[in-house]
Parts: sequence; C-alpha cells; structure tokens
Amino acid sequence: MNADTHQGRSGNANIVQIFILALIISSISEWLGPLPIELGVGKVVLLPMIWALLIGLTLGLARKAMPGALKLSLESQHLAAAILSTSLFLFIAKLGLLVGGSLPKLAEAGWALALQEVGNLVGCILLGMPVALLLGIKREAIGATFSIGREPGLAIIGERFGMDSPEGRGVLAEYITGTLIGAIFISLLAGFVTSLDIFHPLALAMGAGVGSGSMTAAAVGAIAAQQTPEMAKDVATFAAAANLIATTVGTYLTLFVSLPLAVYAYRILEPIIGRESKQSVEAQAAAEAEGAVVHTPYLGIGMRFACWALVGLMVLIGNRIGFGVPMLEALPGVVLIIVAVMIGDLIYHVTGRKLPAVCWISFIAMAMTFPATPYSAEVAALTGKVNFLAMITPMLTFAGLSLAKDVPAFRRLGWRIVVVSLLANAGVFLAAAAIAQFFVHSI
Repeated sequence: MNADTHQGRSGNANIVQIFILALIISSISEWLGPLPIELGVGKVVLLPMIWALLIGLTLGLARKAMPGALKLSLESQHLAAAILSTSLFLFIAKLGLLVGGSLPKLAEAGWALALQEVGNLVGCILLGMPVALLLGIKREAIGATFSIGREPGLAIIGERFGMDSPEGRGVLAEYITGTLIGAIFISLLAGFVTSLDIFHPLALAMGAGVGSGSMTAAAVGAIAAQQTPEMAKDVATFAAAANLIATTVGTYLTLFVSLPLAVYAYRILEPIIGRESKQSVEAQAAAEAEGAVVHTPYLGIGMRFACWALVGLMVLIGNRIGFGVPMLEALPGVVLIIVAVMIGDLIYHVTGRKLPAVCWISFIAMAMTFPATPYSAEVAALTGKVNFLAMITPMLTFAGLSLAKDVPAFRRLGWRIVVVSLLANAGVFLAAAAIAQFFVHSI
C-alpha cells in the first residue's frame, strides 16, 4: 500500500516536472525564433521546433549534472515518450482540418500530381530498406524507410509501435537526420540531377514536393536556379501543389500503403540480405535491458485528456509568442482541435480498435472543414488562427525530453542510420520525379 502510494506520488511528480519543463522549453524556443545559417549553396533555418528538440535532448543527456528540478530520470523520459505519442493526435487533427478544406483543390491537381505521390510512398523503401539491411540495421529500418520521417510519420509510428520501440527509434533518427541536414542534401541532389537534363523541370518540381516545407524549398531553389524566369515560376507552383498532396492525402497513403509495405519488405528481405552486425546486436540488447527496467506507460482517458488540454495551452502560448496571435483569439480553434481528437479517440475505442486512432481523428477533422459541412468555413477560420508550426514545437519538445534514453542505441547505429536516412530522402525525390516524367507531356 505504501509502496503503491509512493509510486503514484512519484508518477505525479514526474508528470508535473515534464509539463513544466516542456512549457518553459517550448516558450523559450518560440521566443528565440528561427535562425538562418548560410551554407554557401543554400541555408539551413533552425526553427523553434529544432531549438525545442535540442534543448530537451541536452537536458536528458546532462541529467546527472543537473539540479533536482532539471534532473530527468529514465521514468520521466519514458513518460515524455508516452505524452508525445498522445499529443501527436492534435497535430493529426490539425492536418485533417487542412485536408477537408483542400479536397476540391486536390481534385483539380491532375494525374501527374496525384500519381507522383506513389513515388513518395515506395521510393524510401526501394532505396533505403535494402541498404539498411545490408548495413546490419534491424527493425529500426522500418521506421527509417517507410517515409521521410516528418511529423505525420512520428505520429503513425508512435501510435502503431510506440516511440520507445526499434521502429520508433528508426523514425526519430530519420527525423533528426532529415531536420538537421536534409535540406542541404536535397538541395545538392536536386541541383545535380537537374544539371543532368534527364528529367523535365516540372517532373523535378513535383518530385521536390516531398512533404517537408524546408526540404521542398531547398529543392525548388536548386531546380529553379537552372531555369528561365517563366519556368522557374511553374517549378514553384507545381512543387507547392505536390507538397500539398504529400502533406495531406500522402499521410493516409503512408499509413495504409507504405508502412504495411515496409513491414512486408523487412519480413521478406531481412532473412535474405540482413546482417547480424555487432552494433545491431548491442543496440537490441541495450534496448531490451532498458525495457526490462522501465516501460513507456499507458495513459488512461483522464490522463490523455489532461495531456491534450495542457499541450493545447502550450500551443496557445507558442502561437502568441511566435506568431502574435492573442491567446483568447486562438482558444476556440484549439478547443475545436481537441474536440476532433476526443471524438476520434472515442470512436477508436468503441469500434474495438480495428482502425488506428489517427484515421478516425483525421476523418472527423476532415469532415469538420469539408465545404459541404455546415459551418465548415467558420471552423476553418477559427482553427486557421492556430499556426501549424506553433503546434509542432510542443511535440518536438516532448521528443527532445524523451530522446536521451535512446541515444545509446542511436549511437551504436551511428553513421549507418544517417546513410539510410539520406538514401530514403533521395528515393522519395527520384521516384516521384520519375513517375511524374511519364505524365509531364500532358501538362
């Protein structure tokens, strides 16, 4: 009895600690704002979400040297991972709200824009998975190669496998690699491929719409720099449309097509070409050893609602600091986002969990802004006051606070996961451009 009471008090203390730290970190990150870094051929912009991830990671790595309030125990880090998986539902709802209002525009995009998304789905796996297995990477390869590992990928893997799983470590490693050097890499690759004069500029433009704003911008800049002013404008237009599809419809295709395909490819290819490298054995042993001591907790309905409400508060504060929107003005939009999450989560449990929660949440959110839905314009206007980037910063704060526990396994994967990540990004760009090339004559 006393032990249970002590454990409950310890858990509550960890929750309070995590949310206070997360609120402070996300607020500071929004206050710091974006920092552009010129790198010759292009530039990298450290957005607030990257500050948040790096600050949280630093606290976790330096936990032994930190004073009591800042000392992140292993239990706290696993709790942060559980909160991350739950709070990412808010991001999925925001994405669904954008999709619903964009459905008519997407319908007019044409076959070239629609089918190039197939390249985004399979390009990562075709180029990344075999190399990952040949390098001795195990189940982390699924998370690292089923997509380019942006925020929707984090949400999908977190809900399907958990962020403390090998798949979770893989998608987080892909996210970090893509965030830090993805824009530089895709800019160099796009410029080089453009100079070969193999693909039509518009095909390359559609390949550039990979679902990441920073990577798309970097690729468009490299492609457009080698075109006439008129063609450069068309490149930007088609890249924007392709990126819209990748960040909206592509999320659902990733969930239903590319993730099952990655799991299947791993199951078939791993026995054939997989290597049992010393590093992969050590990483798995370390993960299992940690898992034997601490597990990521399951959050009940009450705790999930508390997480959504508190993360909503973080979004309101970040939205005010970073984008100047008064908190009371953005509050109705945040409430509507939470309502979409609650309804979708409820349907998920009532229907026996046959479809992932992210699907139900997405469907509810899309219906709320679909033009034929009553008051859809009002819902879109209210939720539009909640900036997209202001929602991502809290998510990456929890990712940073939870990441230190996985650093030993990530370090053992080392350069191999970076190679796989870059190949996955290259696969998305090249496969989408190749598919679009077949339809470019009709544009």
